[in-house]
Amino acid sequence: MGAAGRDFHNFNVYFRNNPDYEVVAFTATQIPGIEGRTYPTDLSGPRYPNGIPILPEDDLPKVIKEKNVDLVVLAYSDLSYDEVMHKASLVLACGADFRLMGPKTTMLKSRLPVISVCAVRTGAGKSTVSRSVSKSLKKFAGRVVVIRHPMPYGNLSKEICQRFATYDDMKRYECTIEEREEYEPHIDIGNVVYAGVDYEKILREAEKEADVILWDGGNNDMPFYNPDLQIVVVDPQRPGHELRYYPGEVNLRMADVVLINKVDSAAPDDIETVRKNIKLARPEAKVVEAASDIYVEDVAHIRGKRVVAVEDGPTVTHGGMKEGVGAMAARKFGAKELIDPKPFAIGSIKRTYEKYPHLGPVLPAMGYGEKQIKELEETIAAIDCDSLVLGTPIDLRRIMNLPKPAVRVRYEIRETTKPTLDEILRSVPILVTLKSR
Repeated sequence: MGAAGRDFHNFNVYFRNNPDYEVVAFTATQIPGIEGRTYPTDLSGPRYPNGIPILPEDDLPKVIKEKNVDLVVLAYSDLSYDEVMHKASLVLACGADFRLMGPKTTMLKSRLPVISVCAVRTGAGKSTVSRSVSKSLKKFAGRVVVIRHPMPYGNLSKEICQRFATYDDMKRYECTIEEREEYEPHIDIGNVVYAGVDYEKILREAEKEADVILWDGGNNDMPFYNPDLQIVVVDPQRPGHELRYYPGEVNLRMADVVLINKVDSAAPDDIETVRKNIKLARPEAKVVEAASDIYVEDVAHIRGKRVVAVEDGPTVTHGGMKEGVGAMAARKFGAKELIDPKPFAIGSIKRTYEKYPHLGPVLPAMGYGEKQIKELEETIAAIDCDSLVLGTPIDLRRIMNLPKPAVRVRYEIRETTKPTLDEILRSVPILVTLKSR
């Protein structure tokens, strides 16, 4: 059971060449349009000469019955514990066993130092932390290559091992908005990023041009590689989630460093709740607190204007946030009105609002394919507003026709306590050894 990422990885490293198992199907959910494909033979290996079908998760009971399934593996992330157990109960009621796989069976070992940045929820601010860590590492540890959690939403055979160093690379691989949101900010600061499907192959390619591997996790999934230092980002705007979501709590309990983000905008009581939960789950971890400072290109496009906040899709959908940095910037910099886009939504954008009723007056930047990007464009075009406040990690103006003036908003972390991430990184034994060479 997956969402085009962890499921493929677990198969590749544990099941692909394992004679004790026959994998009869993947099921897919969370991401629009990723089912109906086949896991191809160049990835599935000689034991599966016809590949493996990828079916909708809604078909799971039928698959268990028709294929006489013995075991179902849950292999995707950012699920509440209620959701995990509802899925487990469904599987057990259908007669099969239910399994979660951990680090021993799924983490690969690199010959290089690995620094991991993960989170307890989607939208915690992990990406800004990853970029900050990469800047620190490059100052003293040599060549840093980023390996990003997978997002293979297209032709899997063409996405086995991808390398991104320029905007042209993103065009060549026909990246979705969600992929660009993760790769583009790294490219902007000179990082090379690897991603894809086969993370053993990806690791060995990345090792050829790196001194240090930086694992940039997705959602709240566990690392695919065994880290020498695991940094985990927690979000006090969602206090308690660090102990109520899978596998975010796993990350917290494995953390060497816990970064409490957004301390400038979260309520003091909520920050204290998160501090107490860190002490409960991982008392030996070093704790860093950080503000997420908001920057905008041109305040004149916000102040006194009727605006639409366009937000990072995953953060405000399955990440569970009512709104993101776009709406926060609109309020902070004096927008006259934050217009609710819901009445103007069409197609898959309208269905997104129906699926995620918690969404506030914001527009999620859903772009998992050309059709969805077009529907996002048409939704924006239908809204009577003065300007767009883009709270997405990428500049949507590069890939979409925006009929309204637009201003970008971005976050940058600023540590407010000691030690800082840079100071911690400089004390990691394997990195100290690397520096002394």
